[in-house]
Amino acid sequence: MRNSRFLILIVALIICFMGIFSIYSSTYQKEGKVWQEIYKRQIQWVILGFALFFFMSNLDYRRIWDWTYFLYGSSVFLLFLVGLLGAVRLGAQRWIKIGGFNFQPSEFVKLAVVIFLAKYFSRKSANDISLRPQKFGIVRGLILPFCFIIIPVGLIMEQPDLGSAMLVFILFITLIYLAGVRWRHILVFILAVVLPLPFFWHMLRDYQKERLMVFLNPNIDPLGAGYTVIQSKIAVGSGGFFGKGWLSGTQSQLHFLPESHTDFIFATFAEQCGFVGCVFLLALYYLIIRQGFIIAQRTSDPFGRLLAYGISLMLSVQIFVNISMNIGLAPVVGVPLPLMSYGGSSVFVTLISLGILVSIDRKRSVF
Repeated sequence: MRNSRFLILIVALIICFMGIFSIYSSTYQKEGKVWQEIYKRQIQWVILGFALFFFMSNLDYRRIWDWTYFLYGSSVFLLFLVGLLGAVRLGAQRWIKIGGFNFQPSEFVKLAVVIFLAKYFSRKSANDISLRPQKFGIVRGLILPFCFIIIPVGLIMEQPDLGSAMLVFILFITLIYLAGVRWRHILVFILAVVLPLPFFWHMLRDYQKERLMVFLNPNIDPLGAGYTVIQSKIAVGSGGFFGKGWLSGTQSQLHFLPESHTDFIFATFAEQCGFVGCVFLLALYYLIIRQGFIIAQRTSDPFGRLLAYGISLMLSVQIFVNISMNIGLAPVVGVPLPLMSYGGSSVFVTLISLGILVSIDRKRSVF
């Protein structure tokens, strides 16, 4: 129990420190007080995030069972508010300004969806400790939960935030598999969703079409939609084996790489720390995710098990998608790198999720 909490805490702290140093290095040469304050804000988010981590890790995770529908309803309500009152930046309407803090509800929705699906598929009271393997039919296993999930997915796509919408959908597919839904039902469902996609091409925004086309060939628009991907790949490759050193990355320091402190923080880090640094960072992520899966496997409570699996998968998919788009293996879809990218919403949700993992491990002896 203590080892799990200690390991997750130490690894998360190390990644946060690496993120703050990378954010500082990518912004310290930019003119303007706003840029000079960014790393300080990240420090504040991290401190508040760890306060939330300790709160959630000391809270009985089974109390979340009672909050599930409130969390789901609140997340959908916040997404509606974004559509009505949300702040617009870089062509996207994803944030609600609360005081001096720009809150991004789609980050909160990811965790709320995981909690909702964990409760739905555990199908029993949190106080019911007996295992009861159950196969779901297509209605209870697919159609009903999909009706709940498609609401936040549609609202997130409207912002537009294709990356977060895709992540929620992937979480849905993986959790219904872990819950015991039959493979043939999942396969039919995926085909029913994927096959009609070409007919919805005209519904995508122009920049989303450009990103998909640039993903296939970045050189078709090297100074436009393909610019960021090309600069990111140059930054990662130029880092070499040991990197150029802190504050010495040309792509990030000379402002060739856009969004070097948010979605492309991995390219900034890779340029400065090289292959060795990237392997170290991936090893840290591996330790956290591995610990999440271990907690899930040794937890007998179905709700706690699915919740731990869902949180581990949520972090895994975000890390995989972000790093893939930084090295040109996936379209640029605006997914932050957990604990590394600048942004309070992402830091809070990630550390709250890790706190829930610790709570599950702490309480599993009860079952």
